[in-house]
Amino acid sequence: MKKYLLLVTLVFICFGLKAQQWGLYTLYSVAGTNKAYLIDTNNTVYKTWTFASNKKTNFSSYLIPGDTLLRTVTYTGNLINSAFISGEVQMVDWNNNVVWDFIYSTSSTVLHHDIHHMPNGNILMIALEVKTASEGIQAGATLSIIRHSDKIIEVHPTGPTTGTVVWEWKLWDHLCQDLYPAKDNYVTSISDNPQLININYDNIGDFIHTNGIDYNATLDQIAFSSYIYSEVFIIDHSTTTAEAAGHTGGNSGHGGDLLYRWGNPAAYETSGTTDFNIVHNVHWLPADDPYYPNYLVGFNNKGGAGNHSCVDIFYPPYDGYNYLKTQGQAYAPASYAWRYTATCQSQVEGSGYQLPNGNSLVSLTTCTTIVEVDHNGTVLWTFHPTGSVTNAMRYSECYVRGLRTFASASSPAVWRGIQDTLYSHATTITETNPSYTYSWTSVPPGFTSTLQNPVISPAATATYIVNITDANTGCSDTASVTVEVIVTGIGGQSGKGHEFVIYPNPTNGIVNIKGADEKDMDVTVSNVYGEKMLTVSDSPALDLSGFAKGIYFLTVRSGRTKISTYKIIKIE
Repeated sequence: MKKYLLLVTLVFICFGLKAQQWGLYTLYSVAGTNKAYLIDTNNTVYKTWTFASNKKTNFSSYLIPGDTLLRTVTYTGNLINSAFISGEVQMVDWNNNVVWDFIYSTSSTVLHHDIHHMPNGNILMIALEVKTASEGIQAGATLSIIRHSDKIIEVHPTGPTTGTVVWEWKLWDHLCQDLYPAKDNYVTSISDNPQLININYDNIGDFIHTNGIDYNATLDQIAFSSYIYSEVFIIDHSTTTAEAAGHTGGNSGHGGDLLYRWGNPAAYETSGTTDFNIVHNVHWLPADDPYYPNYLVGFNNKGGAGNHSCVDIFYPPYDGYNYLKTQGQAYAPASYAWRYTATCQSQVEGSGYQLPNGNSLVSLTTCTTIVEVDHNGTVLWTFHPTGSVTNAMRYSECYVRGLRTFASASSPAVWRGIQDTLYSHATTITETNPSYTYSWTSVPPGFTSTLQNPVISPAATATYIVNITDANTGCSDTASVTVEVIVTGIGGQSGKGHEFVIYPNPTNGIVNIKGADEKDMDVTVSNVYGEKMLTVSDSPALDLSGFAKGIYFLTVRSGRTKISTYKIIKIE
């Protein structure tokens, strides 16, 4: 019976989920327009962003944590002309305010195509570099028409319109050619050097044409896709910029050389199956994907039957931070593990993002169609935007309409038995009338409450966790605060049989003094050098908020003979 139930459960997991849509909101923007949209699965518009008329979306737009839209923009001051030149990146908040507007466009370099928001808040960007005819010839190109190369930069936002390039990788540092021994980048065999890119594979001006980028935080590696080479590439991001320009260093030990490439073995003069026929939108699948954990994905523009577009999933043979490869053979695998073939050909753009339940959201750009398909390729949802959408994204209701929870305490450290108040609140930008419920627990266990700001009298140090739920959406979030309990006094005391309770300690300002003779006492505050900083009489509290953080000593005199001294820690 148990085996039967297990079989039924597995069948449900493997087959039942395939026919269900995932998520609620689809983000899309039409290239060359000044609008972006969130629509639900009924194709009803939930949210519209309208940008300045001269700030049109270029290639990509994403919704990043904080209810913020990240997008590429076609900068009107660009001095370089090529496919999908952007030159500008913006962050726009939920209320349509531009919170970051970064321009990277000169006569020698300019942003283009895709971007990626990293976990550390930095942005990976693709940039074109202008190359002269003489530079191309010296690099070993067979023709003098090489005009552009590509580089990848990591930008740390520093202000409303500024950013610092904190890391850089240049394709020009990792070329090879086997025709001109006297020129740069010469090797005797292209196939023996797949870690380098053959500059003579396809002699056109924009000889690489990078169009998609992704980042794997676990591996600290970057994947990018090339229109011209019909390949996806992986490089090491753990390098310094200096190491990225060379061939050693980083987690992989190979500097900025290619760690892996797939899709077109002919590009490094090796026999094997050519799977990609123009590729866009390379990205990793997460480790918890139900079907293909840690696989790679590429949008294959003309790889399917009848040159129809398809989405290909394939598994790179990992070897730690490197990838397995047999000398003289193409990079594995021999072919894709899963393919969805569309009913049309999206000629020059497109994307295929995998959703947490194994479905895929596919943007067929020049077909003006977005579809959600399950693992069997069954279409579950279709939308026809007005115009070309490069890469639509699907988000859950709580990703879009979720709340942010915060927790704190009136004092982070108290004497045993002294009351302390826990505080909690939530914020949400997208909801107009949220209705919150509160649930407190503790570690170690023992405390529970449904109040927003409960009062505690802790006997021991504990961490208090609050879960706040919006009753309107069902979305929730947690936060925690630790309260330290001081069991014994800090410092010494004198005065037979007399003791005051000083709290909170540490303190960020107010210090309370509790004792039998608190109405008949003098308090002196001294610094660590013995200098008197403050004297207070007949008051059960004193204010140290104007004091610098550090250690101070409180001398409490009650009557003529009772004197106690305590060490107080002032925190920010």
